[in-house]
Amino acid sequence: MSFRDIEKSFFDLYWHMDPVAATQAGVSGHDDRYGRFGAAALAPHLAALKSIAAALEESNAADLEEEIDRTALLNEIRVSLHRFEKLKPQAKNPEFWLSHLLGGLHHLLLSADRTPAEKAAAAIGRLEDIPAFLDDLKATLEEPVRVFVETALRMSEGGRLLVKELAAALGAQAPMHATRLAAAAEQASAALFKFDSNLERWLEMGTEHFAIGEEAFDFLLHYQHALRDTAPELWRYGLRLKEEVEADLVRLATRLDGGGGGKPWPELVDKLRADHPSSNELVDAYAKEMARARDFVAERKLAPIPKAPLGVIPTPAFMRPVIPYAAYDSPGAYSRDRTGWFYVTVPDSRLPSAQQERILRDHCRYELAATALHEGYPGHHLQLVIAKELPSHVRKNLWTPLTVEGWALYCEDMMGEEGFYASDEELFFQRVHLLWRAMRILLDVGLHTRGMTRDQAVDQMVNELHVERGNAEAEVRRYCAWPAYQLCYAVGRRELLRLRDDFRTARGPAFTLRAFHDAVLPYGGLPVSLIRWGLGLGE
Repeated sequence: MSFRDIEKSFFDLYWHMDPVAATQAGVSGHDDRYGRFGAAALAPHLAALKSIAAALEESNAADLEEEIDRTALLNEIRVSLHRFEKLKPQAKNPEFWLSHLLGGLHHLLLSADRTPAEKAAAAIGRLEDIPAFLDDLKATLEEPVRVFVETALRMSEGGRLLVKELAAALGAQAPMHATRLAAAAEQASAALFKFDSNLERWLEMGTEHFAIGEEAFDFLLHYQHALRDTAPELWRYGLRLKEEVEADLVRLATRLDGGGGGKPWPELVDKLRADHPSSNELVDAYAKEMARARDFVAERKLAPIPKAPLGVIPTPAFMRPVIPYAAYDSPGAYSRDRTGWFYVTVPDSRLPSAQQERILRDHCRYELAATALHEGYPGHHLQLVIAKELPSHVRKNLWTPLTVEGWALYCEDMMGEEGFYASDEELFFQRVHLLWRAMRILLDVGLHTRGMTRDQAVDQMVNELHVERGNAEAEVRRYCAWPAYQLCYAVGRRELLRLRDDFRTARGPAFTLRAFHDAVLPYGGLPVSLIRWGLGLGE
C-alpha cells in the first residue's frame, strides 16, 4: 500500500471519528451527526489508528517530501492515541465535549458550501442528537476537573443562544424545515439547560488535577511539535527571553518618556491603554488595521497574497469564554468558500461600564497593529489559506501551533524590521506582546510540570503583564486545558528565526526575505524541524 493510500485511509477515519472537523474542513457526508467519545465508541477508532500507524511504519515514501508527510502523519497518530488513552479529556473535561457540540452548529451556520436546505436538514440531525450526546458526556465524565467545568459553565448560556440563533436563521432561509428545526432546537435547549445541573455538581466535586506532568508534557514537545527541548530547558529559555524583553521595554519607555528615564514601563503601558476604540468602534478599528497590513505585505512583496477574503466580526457569544481578546478561524481545507474569520471579543453591554472599560483597555490603539498582522497578513490567514491550497492532504489539515503561532509571532518581529509600525508606541506594544508570549512559556511549563497553581498564574499575569484580572483568569483557564500550546508562540518564533539565519547563510548574497517565506510556506503548519529537513538545513 502506498503512502498516499494510507493517508487517504487516515483522513476517512478522521472525518468519521470527528464529523465536526469534517464540516469545518468542507468535507460532505458528516454534517448531520456528532462524534462519540465514550470508551465503547472510541475503542474501534483507536484500534484503527494503531493499524494505520503500523502500516505507515512499514511503508516506503516515494521522495523526501512524501517522507516528511509520512513522519508528520505518524506523529499526529501518536499524539491522538496519547491524548485519548493517557490525557483523557473525554473523561475530565466537559468543555472538550461542549466545544464539539457547539462547533458543530457554528461551522454549519457559517458554511457557504451548503444550500440553506442542506444546512437546515443537517442542523436538524445535530440538534436532535444533542440530548443523546449529553447523555454520553454524563456517562463518560468520570474525573471532572474544576477549571474545565468553569469554562463549560460559561459556554452553556452562549450555547443556548447559538441553538436559538441557528434555528431562527436556517428556519428563515429554508422555511420548509422551519417547524422541525424549531422543535429540535427547543428540545436541544431544554437538554442543555437541564445539563447545567450536572456542571454545577461537577464544579463542587471537581478536582484541581489539571496538570499533565513532565513526562506527558515532554511527549507533546517531542511528537506534537518535533522539538528536542524538554520542559526544564524551555523554562530556562522563557526566563532568559523575559529578561531580554523587559530590558527592551525599559529602553523603549525611556525613549518615549523623552529620555527622562523617570517613568517605569508598566506605568507607560497603563497610560497608553487609556487610548482605545469604543465598543462600537472596535471591530472596524481592527478591520482597518488588517487592510493596512495586507497592503504593506503586497506593496513590499514580502509574501504571496492569497485570493481569500478575511471577515472581521464580533466573537460569537458561545466562544467568548475561550476567546477573551481575539482569534482567527481559517476556511476549511476543502471548502469552496475561502473566507477566513477574525473574531474580536467586544465587551458584553450588560457588564458595568467600569468593567467594560477595563476590558477595552486591552485593545488599546497602539496594540491593534501587531494583533492584526498576527491574525491576518502575513500571519495566520495568509499562512493557513496557502496551506489549504497545497496538494498534500497532510499539509492541508495537520499543523502544530509551534509553526502556526510561531509564524504569526515571527511576523510581528519581521514586520517591525520592515518598518510597518507607525509609531514608537506601536513598536513598544509589540514588545509588550512578546513579553506576554515569554510569560506564556513560564505559565505553560509552570502549570503543567512545576506545581504552579491557577491563582499564582493569574496573579503573575496581573502583576507582571498588567492584564485585567477577568481576562487573566480566562487566559489561565485555557492554559490549563491546552498543555504545551502556549509556549509555542515564543518557541516557534525562536525556531523560525534560527531557520532564517541558516537559510541566509546557505543562500549567501542570493538571500531575500521573500525567498525565505516562499521556501517555508509550502510546508503549511508542519513542525519547523520537518521544514528544516525539507530545506536541507538539518540541525
